[in-house]
Amino acid sequence: MADTLLYFTELMGMPVHDIRSRRIGRVKDAALVPLVHPSRIDRFLVGGGPTWFSIRYDQVRSISLKGIFLSDEQFTPHHDDEYMLRIGRDLLDQQIIDVNGRKVVRVNDVTLELRADGPRDTLAVQEVDIGIRSIFRRLCQGLVPPRWVRRLQRPIPPNSIRWEVCNVVEPDPQRRLRLNIDYQKLEEMHPADLADIVEELGPAEREAIFETLDNEVAADALSEVDPKMQVSILESLEPEKAADIVEEMAPDEAADVLSEMEEETSEGILDEMDSAPKTEVQELLEFEEDTAGGLMNTEYVTLHENATVTDALAALRGNEDLLETLNTLFLIDAERRLVASVPLARLFIAAPGARLRELVAETPVQVTVDEKQDRVTELFDKYNLLTLPVADEEGRLAGVITSATTLRCSSPSSARASSPRSSITTPAVSSLTPPPGRASATCRCGPWLPSRWC
Repeated sequence: MADTLLYFTELMGMPVHDIRSRRIGRVKDAALVPLVHPSRIDRFLVGGGPTWFSIRYDQVRSISLKGIFLSDEQFTPHHDDEYMLRIGRDLLDQQIIDVNGRKVVRVNDVTLELRADGPRDTLAVQEVDIGIRSIFRRLCQGLVPPRWVRRLQRPIPPNSIRWEVCNVVEPDPQRRLRLNIDYQKLEEMHPADLADIVEELGPAEREAIFETLDNEVAADALSEVDPKMQVSILESLEPEKAADIVEEMAPDEAADVLSEMEEETSEGILDEMDSAPKTEVQELLEFEEDTAGGLMNTEYVTLHENATVTDALAALRGNEDLLETLNTLFLIDAERRLVASVPLARLFIAAPGARLRELVAETPVQVTVDEKQDRVTELFDKYNLLTLPVADEEGRLAGVITSATTLRCSSPSSARASSPRSSITTPAVSSLTPPPGRASATCRCGPWLPSRWC
C-alpha cells in the first residue's frame, strides 16, 4: 500500500486470507497488549461464521486495503483476555485524556501506521482521531469504498492526538495493572488543569484517577474542583486513601470539605488521619462557616517581636512547603498576641541583622474568630489586604485569612451557611503551641509536628 497509514474504520470488516489466498473471515476487532508493546497491534480478532478466532501479529504476511494475508494457519479460538486493550471495544467512542491539550476527548477513529518488519507487515497505533474527518469516515464505513472515503475527506482538516500523549481511563484497578495504565503524566499537570479534566469525567473514572495519584497532587487538584464534586470524590475512595489526601490539603480546605459530608463518612476519614492534622481540622470544624474562624487557615509563620531578618530567613527555610502561598510574617509577644506583620518582600531589602520591627509600616488589621464573613470581606476591600490575622477570644493569634479564601467564598458557587460546619463530634482540644522563642520559625502547631502542619 502506497500510503503507510490505515484507519481502524478501514481495518474493521477487512477480509482475511489464508496462505492459499482464500478468504477465511473478516476483522471484527484488533487489540494491543500494552505489557508487551505500547502501540503495536498484537492480535487481530477475526470472525468466520458464528465464532471468532485470534491471529497473532507474527502470523501476518501483508496488509493492504485489499485485505490481510497470512503466513500461518495455526489459529486459536478467541477468548477474552484482560491483558488486551481492544480498539473497537475499549477505545472507540470512549473518553480518553489528551495530556498535552489538557482535556477529555471522545475517540471517533484510530490511525494506524503500517510498518515493514522483516518478512511481515505490522500495524502500530499512531494517533486517535477526534475531529469531523473521523466522524465522516465512521458515517461512510461499510457504505463507500475506503479509497473513495480517503478522497472525499481531503478537504476536511484532520484533528488527532498522538498516541503517546493519550491516557486511557480504566476504573478497574486490576485491569489498569494488566493494561500497564498509569497516570504519571497527569501528575505533571497544573492542579487547575487536572481539576478541569476530572470534572469532565464520570464518577467511576474520577475515582480511578484519584486512587492512583500521588497524595499531594491529588490534594492540590481536589482543592480546585467544585465543592460538591470534592465530597463525591472523597466519599468514593477508601477511608485510608481519602485521609491521606485530606492530610495534604490546607487545614481550612480540609475542614470545608469534611463539613459537607455525612457524619459517618467524615468520622471515618478523621479516624484514619494522623493526630496532628486531625486536631487542626477538628479545631476548625468547631467554627461557623461564615465567621472568621471558619474562613481562617492555620498554616502561617510567626516570630518573636524581637526577631531579626536572619531569624526570619531561617524560619522560611524551615517552612519551605508554605513558600508558594506565603506573603506575610507575623510578630507576636510572649502571650502570642499579634504585635505586627511584615511583608515578605521587605526581607530582601533589609540588612541581615535588622530587627523585623523596623520593617513594619503600619499597625496590622485583625479580627476575632467570631467576626462575620461580610465584615471580613469589607476589610479586605477597604485596606487592600493580602492576609488578615484572626485572634481567639483571649487575643492570641489563631489563624490567617487570605485574599484567595475571600474570593472563593464570595463566588456564587460557594454559598456558605451561617451554621456550625458539621455535626461531627469534635473533642475539646487545647492549643498545641508552646510559648514562642526569639527565633521561633513555626506557626501555631509547634516545631515538633510534620512540616505540612506548621
